[in-house]
Amino acid sequence: MKEFHIVVIGASAAGVTAAITARRHYPDKSIFLIRQEELVPIPCGIPYAFGIVGTPDKNLIPADTILAKNNIEGTIGKVVDIDRGAQRIITAEGEEFGYRKLVLAVGSEPMVPPIPGTDKTNVFSIKKDVAYLQQVIAQMEGAKNLCIIGGGFIGVEIAEECRRSHPDLSISIIEMLPHCLQLVYDEDFSVRAEEILQKQHISLVLNDGVNALLGDGAVEKAQLQSGKTLDADVVILGIGAVANTALAQKAGLKIGASRGIAVNRYMQTSDSNIFACGDCTEKTSFFDGAPSGLKLASIATMEARVAGANLFHTRRANQGVIGVYSTVLGDCAFAAAGLTKAQALEKGYDIAEGQAESINRHPGCMPGGENMKVKLLFEAGTQILIGGQVMGAKSGGEMINTISACIHQRMTADDIATFQTGTHPALTASPIAYQLVNAAEMAIKQMNSR
Repeated sequence: MKEFHIVVIGASAAGVTAAITARRHYPDKSIFLIRQEELVPIPCGIPYAFGIVGTPDKNLIPADTILAKNNIEGTIGKVVDIDRGAQRIITAEGEEFGYRKLVLAVGSEPMVPPIPGTDKTNVFSIKKDVAYLQQVIAQMEGAKNLCIIGGGFIGVEIAEECRRSHPDLSISIIEMLPHCLQLVYDEDFSVRAEEILQKQHISLVLNDGVNALLGDGAVEKAQLQSGKTLDADVVILGIGAVANTALAQKAGLKIGASRGIAVNRYMQTSDSNIFACGDCTEKTSFFDGAPSGLKLASIATMEARVAGANLFHTRRANQGVIGVYSTVLGDCAFAAAGLTKAQALEKGYDIAEGQAESINRHPGCMPGGENMKVKLLFEAGTQILIGGQVMGAKSGGEMINTISACIHQRMTADDIATFQTGTHPALTASPIAYQLVNAAEMAIKQMNSR
């Protein structure tokens, strides 16, 4: 049996990041990573394999290269058991590896709803599996009618990419909520996203659900709760993911209220020698400590950097998940961080908001000039930033990261209105019209008028 100071299970965003972080903090420790897949997809890039990227094998985390560069040993195998007493893992291939500290980064599985007919041919979930994704994409070639169940990021991005690669394909998105992307954006942002999708002849069936998938062997129709039916020779389930906890449960580790592996703020499980990070773990909200169902690569890598640093000495703490999102539909970027207005009200916040919109160049005739709208949400009493959204120019993908940093540092509206920004005519809006600062100013105006 080979023994290592640190063993990491999983090589997606969390596993690779945890191993790299451990190497940086513990340069003298031996590190070993075991993964089940030879080819590991980049999770956020999966929808683009349906269109602009062209094939799943172009959307890969270069795990072997990263491990070699960081002097981390690795192998491919399926871990089937953890012997906590002997501090060893056992693989399906009969190999055993000893550890002093173990990191579980085993991810999540796509959620399959209890809808009759999901077992029919040509009904697919979105798995992080290259061969499986190749099969899904291959089925698009002869398809006439694609139904996507779920109007979140997976649903809208795959719809747009399938439209790009199959101009004549009939595409429908079925969403139970009144709007697509409603769990992430305020209504005005969601409506704008829907307008862009509809211009691409993507049909949106909103405020409706699926009762059953019909067909003789292969799927042929989707029967809706409203009584309508839609033709469907391919169905994609894009309604979220569930934590992969089977290995942890078998080992007797504690499972949390939302069915992820329970961890403390240092990413330690109920076994002090075992850490966990990424989609497989329980999440708590940055804002109120309540359980959170968020599963994002940005969260996974943050947790991995906490876990990897804390293996032998406590150096970092997880303050809870903020939730930072971005996507592009058509040529319009949509990004969000923290709470939406509806979520803030549900949590009992007294809120104030400010908006600012301008061209992201100055003067506006500079090359690359595009409109960008920024919306900021504050707790009215403390003026602390609790949410933000950006729509328009693709530079909004970086603007939202700034907003997330402001939320993380609990900056106030005055802090944001008066902090010093770097601007340049070819890169940003004018310092006079800078959207982030002016949105804070508008919120202050609203709060002062009370």
